[in-house]
Amino acid sequence: MKNKTKDQCGRRGERVFSNICVFPSFIGVMLFFFVPFCIVIYYSLINNPVLKEFVGLENYFKLFSNAAFIKAVKNTAFFSLVSVPLAVVLSLGLAILLERNIPGKSIFRTFFLSPLMVPTASVVLVWQVIFHNHGTLNQLIEHFGGNSVDWIKSPYGQLVIICMFLWKNLGYNMILFMSALCAIPRDIIEVADLEGAGSWYKFIHIKLRYLSPTILFVLILSLINSFKIFREVYLLTGNYPQDKLYMLQHFMNNTFNSLDYQKLSSAAVLLALVMIVIIAVLLIAENIFGKDVEN
Repeated sequence: MKNKTKDQCGRRGERVFSNICVFPSFIGVMLFFFVPFCIVIYYSLINNPVLKEFVGLENYFKLFSNAAFIKAVKNTAFFSLVSVPLAVVLSLGLAILLERNIPGKSIFRTFFLSPLMVPTASVVLVWQVIFHNHGTLNQLIEHFGGNSVDWIKSPYGQLVIICMFLWKNLGYNMILFMSALCAIPRDIIEVADLEGAGSWYKFIHIKLRYLSPTILFVLILSLINSFKIFREVYLLTGNYPQDKLYMLQHFMNNTFNSLDYQKLSSAAVLLALVMIVIIAVLLIAENIFGKDVEN
């Protein structure tokens, strides 16, 4: 009986100690994340910071009739829908390729990892040298008799940004997939080989199922990074880029500079809701897809 009481006291002490350790982090999250987000929601529901009159969803309706916001949403959605799947598929393909014994494997891996060590400003400088109106690419085109193109200010500008996004993020995603591939039980692969399973069958029915948590993580990470492409575009083009490069972050940055807090808050709340819905759908899909692996 005494031993039981001691165990209960010990467990209670561990819970108290763990709560004390977690408490500073909890306070930090509440102070720097939850409370500011609640303030943003409050600002999205009033007419202005001075009068502070409650207007309900009026700011949201005004936002959907704003041409700049609609353009920013379309451009950001297109960029994410193209770049995020490419980032996942290409990095997974690279990881599978590097899993094999190919010549120059270490050089190939270093090439894709090197952008992780380069600051964003340096990446933008490299891209300017290549895609500037008088840059390296145009000099090559002119050398072969073609006409130069101002790539950043042309309709191809978003393609340039997608290539930059992939070049900068493929290496990190590739490392995550390589780690996940190494964690797949070898005995399952060996059994499949003994039973005569082909490479495609093993990839679809074995590897892909064990990779589902990593695919989910890489998807979420790439999605978040796609919304952070504003830094590169801003350094390349400034506050008001070519129409195809005008992203949601440009809209938010410009509304912040003009002190239009209601418009900014409404856009931030909508963006947060969209991200929550997308991540929830991905979590549900991963739970359904990876359930048999856990069993």
